[in-house]
Amino acid sequence: MKRVRDHYDEALKYFKPEEIVGVFLQGSQNYGLDYEGSDVDTKLIVVPSFRDICLNKKPVSTTHVRANDEHTDWKDIRLYMETFRKQNLNFLEILFTDFYIINPMYKEEWDRLVEAREFIARMNVHRAVKSMKGIAMEKYHAMEHRYPAKVDIIDKYGYDGKQVSHLIRVYDYLHRYIAGESYKKCLIPTHTLRKLIMDYKMLDVYDLPTARGAATYYLSLVEQMADKFCEEHKDYEEVWVRELLEDVSYNIMRISVEKELLK
Repeated sequence: MKRVRDHYDEALKYFKPEEIVGVFLQGSQNYGLDYEGSDVDTKLIVVPSFRDICLNKKPVSTTHVRANDEHTDWKDIRLYMETFRKQNLNFLEILFTDFYIINPMYKEEWDRLVEAREFIARMNVHRAVKSMKGIAMEKYHAMEHRYPAKVDIIDKYGYDGKQVSHLIRVYDYLHRYIAGESYKKCLIPTHTLRKLIMDYKMLDVYDLPTARGAATYYLSLVEQMADKFCEEHKDYEEVWVRELLEDVSYNIMRISVEKELLK
């Protein structure tokens, strides 16, 4: 929590207190896959100022890199609510993390989302499963891609093991999501696959041919499950959940504007 607090305090250098909804832990700690030395990355939700709204300024959406190379994704609340509607696993997880700091001004509204989080995470199961398939494909193609930050790892091992570990985690998650397990449980990999996921994160356990074989195998399983599920379930969004997201977003922005104008 101290490092999450550090992210919140640093955000206060760039935003007024009333412009911050909260900061939320993202990543391996939420999945029980962290190890000593793991980075702490977070997501920060911000509220536009009244001036920004009136002048139709572009909503905030950027990644802030701290001096210690930890990352905070800064995103306008309007855009963040859209990520919930898109059912993206990487954004939905903040509703389930145990590590977050909420601005007291917005706690009552945010609690409404937390209370409905299982419904939000399944407001469009077709879209959710399709999104998971997309993430798995992205990780598969990224495992040998020479991104500037990954060149040294690719040169040494031939692939980025973290991408393989993510792909296997998505398979485990998707399998259990389709089976109807709670979203909170789905985030924590099963004991059976946890060791395999951690081994790939450590980078030096498996050679490139083995990693390619594993990635191909788990991607094929994801594609088969996702395609079958999407054929059987139509693209349908729960209207009451969408209205809840809209209502919470509106109320948070209203509270912020009222405070700003009454100064």
